[in-house]
Amino acid sequence: MLGKKLCKGDTIGIVAPAGIGNKDRIEKGINKLKSLGFNIKLGKHIYDKWGYFAGEDKDRAEDINDMFSDEEVNMILCVRGGYGAVRLFPYLDFNKIKKHPKIFMGYSDITILLDAFYEKTGLIAFHGPMLGDLENEDTLNSIMLTLCEGDKKYEIKNPESILMLSNTDKCIEGRIAGGNLTLICSTLGTPYEMDTKNKILFIEDVEEPPYKIDRMLAQLAMANKLQQCEGFILGQFTDCIDEGKESFFTLNEVLEQYIFSLNKPTLINFMAGHDNPKLILPIGAKARLNCKSHVIEVMEPVVK
Repeated sequence: MLGKKLCKGDTIGIVAPAGIGNKDRIEKGINKLKSLGFNIKLGKHIYDKWGYFAGEDKDRAEDINDMFSDEEVNMILCVRGGYGAVRLFPYLDFNKIKKHPKIFMGYSDITILLDAFYEKTGLIAFHGPMLGDLENEDTLNSIMLTLCEGDKKYEIKNPESILMLSNTDKCIEGRIAGGNLTLICSTLGTPYEMDTKNKILFIEDVEEPPYKIDRMLAQLAMANKLQQCEGFILGQFTDCIDEGKESFFTLNEVLEQYIFSLNKPTLINFMAGHDNPKLILPIGAKARLNCKSHVIEVMEPVVK
């Protein structure tokens, strides 16, 4: 299920499903989108504050439901991640989302919504930049390629100046799933648990030391999630360091034990996550992992 491709003059709806947004950063992002030729519609609650959330759970969910049903809105963009999206599930109207498919984009804490939208409705959602991430040129190019021209097959690859590696020359196919590793683990044992069977699993994280990455990958392995997927895309593990403890495993050693040891085709250092640029991955789209050319080949339209 696809949303309509984004064209200049279209309206982008802004929602805050998780943490509290910085007002200055919100306004800067809005001005950037306007300068690119888009109209803006703000959710009723994006400036709300409730504890460490951008408003009460039902209000944050209401903004998402309203944006999907609003005929003026062509795309829904999240303000930021943080924490709080998991609390929205009891209030989200998945039938409404299915009846009004639209581009929905975010990352980090928003991962939990992206994967649920695909699993529950078949909607291809987008792991990509949020409102405060629109200054990087390669990020903007990825937005235009994916959301404005993604009604046909296309390729995703790192900028030429940023090396992407692989562990093989093989190619495999599957639907893209995943996002933030912490959030993927948080859904295990729930109705929103991710299905990784025959999928290409993408993972990234931020400010998690290697022993925590170890714990989360061990959890996924025990749930058979790593063994079931066809291959992996390893995004940015930003500031995931050992804090100077020489006795700890490094991040690469942890990845070797849980990911590389499975001998599944893997792309490494893909520019998606909490660093820049933030390249867009269509969650749910059928893709080919071309490890020889270090390219992700999207094999079907992701917008219509």
